[in-house]
Amino acid sequence: MGYNVQRLLSLLGAIPLVLAAQTLVFSNPSNSPTEPSSNYVGSSNFTLPRANRVPGEVFDRIIIILLENTDFATANSTPTFQQLAKEGILVTNYHGVGHPSEPNYVAMAGGDTFGLGSDAFVDAPENVSTIVDLLEERGISWASYQENMPCNGYNGMTPSSPPNEFYQRKHHQLAIWNSVKLRPRRAALLRNMNDFAADINANALPQFVYITPNIDNDAHDTTIEFAAQWLQFFLIPLLKNPNFNDDKTLVVVTFDENETGPLNNNVLTLLLGNAVPQRLRGTVDSTYLTHYSLLTTPQVNWGLDCLGRQDTNKTVANVFSFVAEQVGFRNQVVTNPPLTNGTGTIPGPFNPNGMVTPFEAPNTRAQCANSRGRVFVNNNPPINPNLFANGQCPQVAFSKDPNVQWNPSVDAKIAEEQAKCEASTLSIDSL
Repeated sequence: MGYNVQRLLSLLGAIPLVLAAQTLVFSNPSNSPTEPSSNYVGSSNFTLPRANRVPGEVFDRIIIILLENTDFATANSTPTFQQLAKEGILVTNYHGVGHPSEPNYVAMAGGDTFGLGSDAFVDAPENVSTIVDLLEERGISWASYQENMPCNGYNGMTPSSPPNEFYQRKHHQLAIWNSVKLRPRRAALLRNMNDFAADINANALPQFVYITPNIDNDAHDTTIEFAAQWLQFFLIPLLKNPNFNDDKTLVVVTFDENETGPLNNNVLTLLLGNAVPQRLRGTVDSTYLTHYSLLTTPQVNWGLDCLGRQDTNKTVANVFSFVAEQVGFRNQVVTNPPLTNGTGTIPGPFNPNGMVTPFEAPNTRAQCANSRGRVFVNNNPPINPNLFANGQCPQVAFSKDPNVQWNPSVDAKIAEEQAKCEASTLSIDSL
């Protein structure tokens, strides 16, 4: 599982940094990614049932793997990424949508950053829709696999004791949404990597999958070379496993944000898997794309509805080119891309800099990427229709003030959530 620099130096004391850095060596958590690991907190609670497959135009399954905080040039100079680029499509003009980490994870699931410019502990009201609503509306199975997450449906911040400390809530796409985590059936689909091994071996991997490595393996607290070693252990063998990569699987490997703030958040992205046509392997996609493309690409592939947020902003929501070509979607030519490297510069309900506004209702007049789609409106709990006239929907109290950073030294919430883990009733019966 590895150590980050800070943990290592606390053990090594006065040894020079250059020597400490040389000891950063990835250790396989198990013999293979399809075997359980004692590093992953506990055994799998259950295996997902095999769901009926909903065919897509280009792919039947999409697996999105998120790494951390790396400039495009840095990743592109790493041998593992160079080798993977030969096996798929290298996307050269893909961008994160803000800084620091959490706004990017929020955006790719909810279609907006909602003004978030921090890694604060925030919750979104239950009537704020996400990609989960769009998928379930069409009967498409989904799950999120988070390395070192203490238990299914865990809702706490980063636990304070190893090995749980390697899990980061701010790197979990679905952790903030009350519409997901407060519904037991959905919360049971927020899973750890021992669950992933069980689901792979049962050939029960869903059609839409998020995978987030822990804070060392994703390069956040280590290096891009360390993350590359994790890919060598985890992804490269799985690309040869038909339970992971069947003939219509698309694997997206990307980064949440770049490392150098003044640059416009360009991050390396790879399109892999057997859904990528053989003739396009080793090629480049230079279309302007962002994390919102992780919403629009599934939308056009499966004919999904949309969220009526930035996923309907044609400038920032282009579709991966090889998918667009096959479904007849016309991408925008963006010659002057917007700046997406800000931190808390956009007003919204999660803004940390005093620019707090109510949650806005979806733009029901927006045009979805899927031309036959409509804007999905989540009416659970019911939304006062009078509020739509003002473009707003009601606020629900946050479990923690979004303008206040979570204090890791406060263990009460962590202890509460850990107790829930130990007494967890989330099981196959929830599904």
